[in-house]
Amino acid sequence: MKRKKVVCFLLAAVMILGVTGCKKEAPKKETTTKKVEKAEEKKEEKPAEEVPANQNLLTGLGNLSDGAIGKRPVAVMVNNVPEAMPQYGVEQADLIFEIPVEGDKTRFMALYADYTAMPVVCAVRSCRYYFPAISQGFDAFYCNWGIDDTIAEYLEQLGLDQYDGMTDGNGLFGRDQDRLNAGYALEHTAFFDGTQFANVVNSNGSRTDLAEDKKGTAFNFNGMNEKVKPSGGDCGSVDINFGAQSSQFTYDAANQVYLKSLDNGPQVDGRTNNQLAFTNVFVLETDISVRDDVGHKSVNWEGGDTYTGHYISNGGIQTIHWRKDPGNESSYLQFTDENGNPLSINRGKSYIAFNYPGQAVFQ
Repeated sequence: MKRKKVVCFLLAAVMILGVTGCKKEAPKKETTTKKVEKAEEKKEEKPAEEVPANQNLLTGLGNLSDGAIGKRPVAVMVNNVPEAMPQYGVEQADLIFEIPVEGDKTRFMALYADYTAMPVVCAVRSCRYYFPAISQGFDAFYCNWGIDDTIAEYLEQLGLDQYDGMTDGNGLFGRDQDRLNAGYALEHTAFFDGTQFANVVNSNGSRTDLAEDKKGTAFNFNGMNEKVKPSGGDCGSVDINFGAQSSQFTYDAANQVYLKSLDNGPQVDGRTNNQLAFTNVFVLETDISVRDDVGHKSVNWEGGDTYTGHYISNGGIQTIHWRKDPGNESSYLQFTDENGNPLSINRGKSYIAFNYPGQAVFQ
C-alpha cells in the first residue's frame, strides 16, 4: 500500500511539472526605438533634381536645340546709343553686358547660347578690348564690325575666334537698306546675319565644341523650379547712370522679370516690339578711366574679392562681390555673397552692367 501511494504521488508531481513547463511565454512588445528605426528605413531618399540634357549654360533653362548641346556661344557687339534705336535681334540674347565706351555712351555685348538658332542682329558696332576679355570666359565666338586699332596686338594674343564685318569674307555682315533709306547714320546700319552663322563655322572648320573647362553652367543656378528672392531687401526699380546715358529697370511681378528702359524710355526689340526683360540684373562697380586722347576707356574687368556689386532678382536685392582670375581672360566671372560664399542665381536671362562706383539707385 505504501509503495502504491508513493508511486501515485510521483505521477501527480510529474503531471503538474509538465503542465507548468509547457506554458508559453507572452510575446515581447517591440520597443519604441526599433519602431523608429523601421520607420526611417521605409523613408525614401529625395531623388536628385533632374537637369534637362538641353540645358542652356547661360540661363540654366532647358531650351537649347539638339545641335547646340555642348557647343560654343556667340558674342555680338551691339550699338546702344539712342540714335541707333530700336535695335533688333537683341531680345533673343541670353545674356547682355552693358559697359561705357568713349564719351560715357554705352555698348552692348549680347551673348547667345545656341549658335544654330541665331537671329539677324542690328546695329552691330566695333570692339573694345574689355569686351573680348569677358567673352573669352564663356569660350564664345566674337562678332563685331571694326576694332579700336590700338588693341589689334592684344586681340591676336588672346587667340580670339573673331568674325569682323570690316574684313568679312563669309557674307555674314551687311547694311540695313531700310535704315539707310530712313536716314540713319551709316554707323547705325550694320547688321550681323546670325541665321547663316552655323553654316559658315561648320563649313570653314572652326571649333564648335566647348572647351573642356567650359562645359558646366556659366553661373551657379538655383533649382529648376525655384525663384529665390535675394536676401538684402526689396527692389522694385534700378536706375544706372553711366554718364552720357542711363539704364532703368522696373520689376514686373506678374512675370518675375525686370523690364529695361534706355534714358527713361522703354527699350524694345525693333522686330518683336517687346521690351527687353531679364530675370537677373547685376550692377558691378569697377575702375573706369580714359586711357588716350580719343577717349577710349580703361576698364578693370578682373575685379577682386573687395570689389562690390549688386544682384537684383525676384523683387529683391543683395550686395555681392565679383571677380575673374587675375590676368586670365578665359576664367569665369565669379560672384560671392558678402561672406565670401558662392552666389546662386535664378534661372533665366541676365543683364550685367560694369559701371563707375556709386552711380546706381535701387528702390
